[in-house]
Amino acid sequence: MTRVAAIDCGTNSIRLLVADLHRDGSGDTRLTDVERRMEVVRLGQDVDRTGRIDPVALERTIAAARDYAERCRAHGVERVRFVATSASRDADNRQDFVDGVRDALGVVPEVITGTEEAELSFRGALSVLDRAEGAGPPHLVVDIGGGSTEFVLGDGEQLTSRSVDLGCVRLTERHLRSDPPTHDEIAAARVEVRARIDEAAAVVPLERVRTLVGVAGTVTTVTAHALGLATYDPAAIDGASLEPEVVHGSCASLLAATHAERAAMGFMHPGRIDVIGAGALIWSEIVSRVETDVGPRGVGGSGEDGSGGAGLGRVLTSEHDILDGIALSLS
Repeated sequence: MTRVAAIDCGTNSIRLLVADLHRDGSGDTRLTDVERRMEVVRLGQDVDRTGRIDPVALERTIAAARDYAERCRAHGVERVRFVATSASRDADNRQDFVDGVRDALGVVPEVITGTEEAELSFRGALSVLDRAEGAGPPHLVVDIGGGSTEFVLGDGEQLTSRSVDLGCVRLTERHLRSDPPTHDEIAAARVEVRARIDEAAAVVPLERVRTLVGVAGTVTTVTAHALGLATYDPAAIDGASLEPEVVHGSCASLLAATHAERAAMGFMHPGRIDVIGAGALIWSEIVSRVETDVGPRGVGGSGEDGSGGAGLGRVLTSEHDILDGIALSLS
């Protein structure tokens, strides 16, 4: 057993997973959680507009990294991996971020590519599939972040992925500035979302999808809303299987809600109040596109050639994502 720490620093939040890595007799590796934490630091605040990390946002992030360093020491962590994604990739002054994290945590943050991000998300998400009936391959894992969205399709042997510049923070800053968003703002945002999905679909064959799995905070929040949860309950959300119509209804409700109405929802993290509408719009459009590309041929099974063609019957949610993938990479 090895105690490890995985840190994922995205556009909106920075998250910590302290876990014990176990290798069983067959050589497979599994995780046992010790602690999970998330802080909304909005590192990507205005990066899309300015091309630079805001000094105040950077200080919020470094303060969280110092706190995580203390927690790692308290838990006796043996190995740490810190991964940074969209906001850090896009910023001209990302070296300030790298230097600040290294000083606070004692490790150099890895500013990974979109492809690496997609692969780590896919590996982390797979843990939900063995509990979901009929969740056969090919699997499409979609990770909606603050600045980017990763699409990764896998059938157990080969992964095809594409990362696009589409996220809840980026889309909110560009288009959804009113509270609630106006019809024109939503229309403009929808055009951009569909264009970015087209980019992904040019590389990732969405028509082959048999099982669609959504991960990260946007999807889990939409799922909490769809399930009618009074508070955020990871056990209820992880592995939840929803009909596409239910996903669309939940997304539409969150997009139309005011900030005050969102804040009153017991499952809503305060750091998502202003950006969940954009995230919900992205998720609904992705589900719609997969439904269209797979085709309305009923539910269950797939073509003998693995081409899908069975219709998209359910949409799965996984609480396990890139953070778990980072931890597993330390084995």
